[in-house]
Amino acid sequence: MRSSMLATAIAVAIGTSITFTASAQSGISAEELAALKAQIEALQAQVSILEERTDAQSDINVGTQENLDKMASESPKLETKGGIKVTSADKTFEASVGGRIHFDAYAFDRDIAATTGTTDFRRARLTLAGKAFGWEYKMEQDFAAGNNLEGLRDVYVAKPALGGKFFIGQFKPYRSMEELTSSNEITMMERPFSSASGLFSGRQFRQGVGYLKGGDNYSFGVTAFALRDAASARNEGMGAAGRLTYAPINTGTSTLHFGVSASTENANQGSPNMVAAVAYAGRRGPSQTIATTTGASGDSIGTIGVEAAGAFGPVFFQSEYAKATFERPSGGDQDVDTFYVMGSWMITGEHKPYKAGNGVFGSAKPAGKGGAWELTARYDTIENKDVNNLEASATTLGLNYYVNANLRFMFNYTSGKNEFTRDETGQYALRTQFSF
Repeated sequence: MRSSMLATAIAVAIGTSITFTASAQSGISAEELAALKAQIEALQAQVSILEERTDAQSDINVGTQENLDKMASESPKLETKGGIKVTSADKTFEASVGGRIHFDAYAFDRDIAATTGTTDFRRARLTLAGKAFGWEYKMEQDFAAGNNLEGLRDVYVAKPALGGKFFIGQFKPYRSMEELTSSNEITMMERPFSSASGLFSGRQFRQGVGYLKGGDNYSFGVTAFALRDAASARNEGMGAAGRLTYAPINTGTSTLHFGVSASTENANQGSPNMVAAVAYAGRRGPSQTIATTTGASGDSIGTIGVEAAGAFGPVFFQSEYAKATFERPSGGDQDVDTFYVMGSWMITGEHKPYKAGNGVFGSAKPAGKGGAWELTARYDTIENKDVNNLEASATTLGLNYYVNANLRFMFNYTSGKNEFTRDETGQYALRTQFSF
């Protein structure tokens, strides 16, 4: 601005000088020259005033920008993409609020067992998580699971250290790939029999300490825990679990995953009974207990599992096999085997992402405005090897529609079979899922 004013003044001066010369040659009078000089002096005064105003405005602009930069660096950062997150300016403190709503409706093809089709809030959770003074925390309440302590899920503090992270509180032990996959990202509406939906029935969350470390293609987690969660009775039972995963192939479009896990659950004074029980025709459908270890007996359950999974472009597969020995005070120990194979195809071409640090797969995100479609299938079986015909299986076919990153609709048809009772029941189930 100032440069343009000076240029104008110079141009005026040059033009005036030329005018003076021309005027002298043409015989202009002294009075006319004096008038021209007066006009030039007036223009020069206006230029000086404009220059002063320009300098003052520049100082104001610089000061305003400095104040804006200071406010940005000293004010908390608020993010609302997909949830609510607040971070302090120095990043020492962080807090986020999230949640999930899983609303189900289902009906049954009845056989021998009595069933009731209805609607159900499968999950209705609020989650508070964040950081403070170098520690992380998470507290999650599922209102669909019960009041007060019955609905507590992940409740822990964590500290990054030794290349990984230590956890103290209540969380899932490191066992079963599908168990460790978030309920927002599981392929089917319910998990298979090798998880808390069967082999670890009623024992999904445990209180204790854990350590998790992961890299670009591996993860390693160990847990020592009590045989209780926030809502269960105090007891002296103890357990431990560990899981190791490795992905020899892990690129943006191709992943091949392998894993192995082991756990032990040792009953002691006050321990509750530990069972393997399955709802073989979908949640709220008929149930069959496969094996039991009596808590008061002081016996234990030992489990080993192996897993394989992969995602190659829009095609995904996942499989786990687990073998558990349920000790019993009399009648001999009982071995339980469970196995499932699951696959899906993203019709619209999306790819399931791999979370190498946890050794699990996430759900695909729609690539276009029309959302994403996924066809799914799973075969699942569990058997007590020491009791004749104590076996159940389930075949599930499904269709998922991802409206966007937060909203998904799921349809599952499950055909369940109980070899022990000869019951064959089918379930039609629909889920509306929203998470943030």
